[in-house]
Amino acid sequence: METHKFSDVFVIDKDAKLESITTAMAAYLPPKSPGVRTKGTRKELLEKNIAHQVIRLATDVKSNAPTPETHFCSMTHRSFTVDGFEPVAPTATYGHDYKTDEAVTFWSENYPHTQGVTAVRNLEAPFRKSACFSKPINERLDDDSPSDH
Repeated sequence: METHKFSDVFVIDKDAKLESITTAMAAYLPPKSPGVRTKGTRKELLEKNIAHQVIRLATDVKSNAPTPETHFCSMTHRSFTVDGFEPVAPTATYGHDYKTDEAVTFWSENYPHTQGVTAVRNLEAPFRKSACFSKPINERLDDDSPSDH
């Protein structure tokens, strides 16, 4: 008897051959034909002929179908253009200069509500990286206002 092996637990006869059919295959066999003709040759030929005619008609209808009329107008032109409509650009409430104004970002809108963020001392200055977290403590203590730089 070998120690630390459980070879005899699952298989008693190691030389036995496995069965070729499963339980499901044995229980659910496909239905067998009766062995004699159930339709006459004339009926089979008529069914095949009718099937071929239907397939031929379907392909003829598809090939002879008129092509749909093509519209070369865009959806905007076709659906949203109404007679008498004159588009008017809205007037600005105050002057904007995209070259000098600070961009509105997720950070610029949400920094007052974010926890654990250093307070912004100058609201007009653009957001820049803060070196306070990577500076050594002795350099940081000498600096008066690190967030203004």
